[in-house]
Amino acid sequence: MVLLAAAVCTKAGKAIVSRQFVEMTRTRVEGLLAAFPKLMNTGKQHTFVETESVRYVYQPLEKLYMVLVTTKNSNILEDLETLRLFSRVIPEYCRVLEEGEVSEHCFDLIFAFDEIVALGYRENVNLAQIRTFTEMDSHEEKVFRAVRETQEREAKAEMRRKAKELQQARRDADRSGKKSPGFSGGFGSMSSSSNATIITDTLMEPEKPKASPVPARYYPRASGPSKALKLSARGKEVDDFVDKLKSEGQVIMPSSGKRPSEASKALPPPVNTESVHLRCEEKISLTCGRDGGLQNLEVLGMITLRVADDKNGRIRLTINNGDKKGVQLQTHPNVDKKLFTTDSVLGLKNPDKSFPLNNDVGVLKWRLQTTDETLIPLTINCWPSESATGCDVNIEYELQEEALELNDVVISIPIPSGVGAPVIGDLDGEYRHDSRRNILEWCLPVVDVNNKTGSLEFSVAGQPNDFFPVNVSFVSKGNYCDITVAKVSQVDGEVPVRFSSETSFLVDKYEIL
Repeated sequence: MVLLAAAVCTKAGKAIVSRQFVEMTRTRVEGLLAAFPKLMNTGKQHTFVETESVRYVYQPLEKLYMVLVTTKNSNILEDLETLRLFSRVIPEYCRVLEEGEVSEHCFDLIFAFDEIVALGYRENVNLAQIRTFTEMDSHEEKVFRAVRETQEREAKAEMRRKAKELQQARRDADRSGKKSPGFSGGFGSMSSSSNATIITDTLMEPEKPKASPVPARYYPRASGPSKALKLSARGKEVDDFVDKLKSEGQVIMPSSGKRPSEASKALPPPVNTESVHLRCEEKISLTCGRDGGLQNLEVLGMITLRVADDKNGRIRLTINNGDKKGVQLQTHPNVDKKLFTTDSVLGLKNPDKSFPLNNDVGVLKWRLQTTDETLIPLTINCWPSESATGCDVNIEYELQEEALELNDVVISIPIPSGVGAPVIGDLDGEYRHDSRRNILEWCLPVVDVNNKTGSLEFSVAGQPNDFFPVNVSFVSKGNYCDITVAKVSQVDGEVPVRFSSETSFLVDKYEIL
């Protein structure tokens, strides 16, 4: 087998990471990878394609491909075995198989690739050996660092001791009225004393002054005139500028921070975490037509486990799957898939091993992709109608998934540029007009079963097409797909383990075109 190159690329043939094992130019590698997607026949399922000069052996990795470029006379069985090892190496360094994650760990992947193949030929190594080789842990280096740290600590202790001796000698000389030992002469004594002071101040760490309590009604007054609090003429200019923005309809937020909805998204409430903590996160990407019809709805979810105590490392998670929407489930490669299929229990293939400590590990993920309109969680109906003065726009929402509680819902409607602020009619909730971005934001703190529907009416100059696309954003503490962790127990004895969990349902893209 002669392996020319190993690469991770997108489905369009864009190289993310590529390692060449023979002399090849970058242009040649990029050309081979760019031609690779065009050679695949979607009607047949193969793991390789060939050209007149090379053979591509590949394996899909969700939205990416792991591709080996070999010569045509190589052994296809050895190629497939090598490909499997390459595909197992990537999840060791990348938690999610996405372009950004692969780019972030590109050097780790290249070092691992070099351990698998040398000069185009496969090395006799397994995954555990590759992990050991790439860590490059050296006992001699540990000993050297320990010796150096000990020497540094001893040198610092000796420095402090010498500095204390010099300081004590100077104090004794000052008390007795004698000259400091080792110094003589008027000018020489003064110079030597100042040198001693410099040495002492340099070697001794100055004590931090203790803060003395200040009486509540005591405010110290400056002894002389000060210009520290004098306002410059720019303050008036800033005030005039702010007043001008307000007169144009611009909403000026206080300088103390963000808007309430943005702050709540950026700073979620703290979670009381146990030694076993689970995070269930879902993201929705939805595109819908303005006249109805769902173009695409995709929900990606993942359960992430974090273990902070060694005694709770050997555990199993019982999953309660009440989803009826038809999600596709996928477990981590180290999780026992058979156990999950039969008993809905997540556990490691080797029950004697423990989950990694203080590290977020994705144990289960799922994906839902559909064009079924009944699965839209929140429907938006935007109806612009032309009038004599411009357009009358009626927009309404309706919550379809009554089990959800959506917080910080913001529906953003484009406004034509240069037409001024819209005239608001009937309104449920609040609104903000951003004249700089030409957007009208309809803000709803909560949308739930008690607040399922709402409407907004406004008038402004423009054409019906000017008010699209409409974008929606929200957050929720309940998940869309009914997949939860029912309990956590020890592997030995099925002893229950206390655990904490947090759930979030976020918007990646939600637009009505």
